[in-house]
Amino acid sequence: MAARHLVIGGGTAGMNAIRTIREEESERSSITLVSAERPYSRMVLPYYLDRSIAESHVFTATGKVLADWGVTAHLGKRVTALDTSASACTLDDGTTIPYDDCLIATGSSAVRAPVPGADGRGVHSFWTLDEARGVIAQIQPGSHVVMVGAGFIAFTILNSILSLGAKLTIVEIAPRILPRMIDDTGAALVQAWLKEHGVAVRTGAKVARIEDVKGRRRLKFAAGGDLVCDVVIMATGIKTNLEWLKGSPVKVNQGIVVDEYLRSSVPNVYAAGDVAEGRDLISQKAAVHAIEPTAQEHGRIVGANMAGKNVRYRGSLIINIVEVCHLDVASFGAWDDTGAEAASSVKADRPAYRKLLWRGDRLTGAIILGRSSDIWTVNDVGMLKGLVQSGVSLGRWKAYLKKNPFDVKPAFIAAKTTSTLLPETVLGRPSKAPGETPVAV
Repeated sequence: MAARHLVIGGGTAGMNAIRTIREEESERSSITLVSAERPYSRMVLPYYLDRSIAESHVFTATGKVLADWGVTAHLGKRVTALDTSASACTLDDGTTIPYDDCLIATGSSAVRAPVPGADGRGVHSFWTLDEARGVIAQIQPGSHVVMVGAGFIAFTILNSILSLGAKLTIVEIAPRILPRMIDDTGAALVQAWLKEHGVAVRTGAKVARIEDVKGRRRLKFAAGGDLVCDVVIMATGIKTNLEWLKGSPVKVNQGIVVDEYLRSSVPNVYAAGDVAEGRDLISQKAAVHAIEPTAQEHGRIVGANMAGKNVRYRGSLIINIVEVCHLDVASFGAWDDTGAEAASSVKADRPAYRKLLWRGDRLTGAIILGRSSDIWTVNDVGMLKGLVQSGVSLGRWKAYLKKNPFDVKPAFIAAKTTSTLLPETVLGRPSKAPGETPVAV
């Protein structure tokens, strides 16, 4: 009898798992996909917002394509219960689906700060396609948009909002912008850059309530003057979509606790992407990394293991990269490790900034900031990521980088970083051309 695979969630992790099952299986299996939404890529929603692409280009698979891939799809449905003893799930329409193994890849949802009025008219989140549609319908040239939250999510749509001809104000409760991505020095440079490009920023600002004033929104603060605007976007965090697992024997901490094979506490139940609490590449401790590269890698590992392989996962590297009005900002690994040895340098006039962090002679974290037009910024983003990801021993080149953090290339080449990274593939083999299997998303 053909193996019965159940994939819950049609995002990046789920779709990569489906592709990998088809690549790795020795005989054709049965794959069932349950997804509350038609599969689409969240990463392209900013381009949909600024009208660079049509809505049709957001989607990653139609019902026909899924059928061509041999996938039985239950789209627009949600799993309400998982019976691990019977190896079956129940959908919100009462349908029961048996499985031999199961992947939980239900992703995350936006969380709005507990502010009175945050659920009112003209106040939006920007995480799902439906939420993106709501924002698009509201922003017009000349609109004043207030974004509450100055983290990575907010900064992924910043350029799109400005390209629509809107005026933008960013409000952040923390003392600095991008508090989970860069340090004080980097944040100050980015904030000054935003000011040059007409973006107002208020940090250390707590929103007390949001009011409706003659069709516009008024934000009142615990301290400081009011803000009146046309549109409010709440970019105040995300939460894992795991409420439906309550009462299940699947162990959940910050996310579903998984082992090095991405199996949960129930052996035939896997987890991937935002819902998985797996290994961090640098610290080797358990962590939830709600980022696209981790979802891709998790999906590939789980898909291979569901297909009968025995593939271990080395761990996820935390990566954050945004482009802010043609200023590239990135951080990798343990960029905020207070116990690490660090070296930094600033060229405020460019502006440009580097911060490198070591444990021993291995680079374990980095922050890089510079104009997108500076070729050394583009090149060094990749090289710094490579040095952190590979964990190569830098030897005497550590001292060189401490003195010359803006000259990464000699150390990258001398440490043979490329030859270390080239053989390191997620599945231990070269990538395969998609052929008739699903494309990676």
